[in-house]
Amino acid sequence: MSATAWIVLGLVAVLAVWAVTVYNRLVQLRNRIANAFGQIDVQLKRRHDLVPNLVEVAKGYLSHEAATLEAVIQARGQAQGAAAAVRAEPGSANAMGALAAAEGVLGSSLGRLMVVAEAYPELKADATMQSLSEELTSTENRLGFARQAYNDQALEFNDAAAQFPDLVVARLLGFPTVPMLESTHSDEERTAPQVRFS
Repeated sequence: MSATAWIVLGLVAVLAVWAVTVYNRLVQLRNRIANAFGQIDVQLKRRHDLVPNLVEVAKGYLSHEAATLEAVIQARGQAQGAAAAVRAEPGSANAMGALAAAEGVLGSSLGRLMVVAEAYPELKADATMQSLSEELTSTENRLGFARQAYNDQALEFNDAAAQFPDLVVARLLGFPTVPMLESTHSDEERTAPQVRFS
């Protein structure tokens, strides 16, 4: 073999090793994203499991607020379906968007339930209701931390898959960008309270 053939063969070998290394790193990052979503999924399941108990406790006190209770149960069902869709297709931007929207509706419904519950001192004082409310608040906090961990992993993957020359391997081997998870709270829930001194 000529020297040129050896050089070409050496370049092909270096490119092959580089491509395999990039591929393996992208797979590792994608698996970290799946693991991070698994942590979110655990908290979502916990949240979804708390909802029927919360509604059941409130049902005894809020019999005339059936529409509010029904909205919470319906929102829970939609959120569970959206979470199942993301589990089936973890990299799907559409599934992730549907999950964020469904969780937003559930959060909004739960917020309305809590506002209604505030108007009933005996419900507010119920030990089971207090316990469930605290558990739900704790779950929401854990969900926020899990969402942040997921977004950190998604950002690391998206950065790796978008930087040259790794982006060549990512595009050729079908590594699409991963959507970030936004907060499931509405804009008015995130607005800071206004303090005014008269």
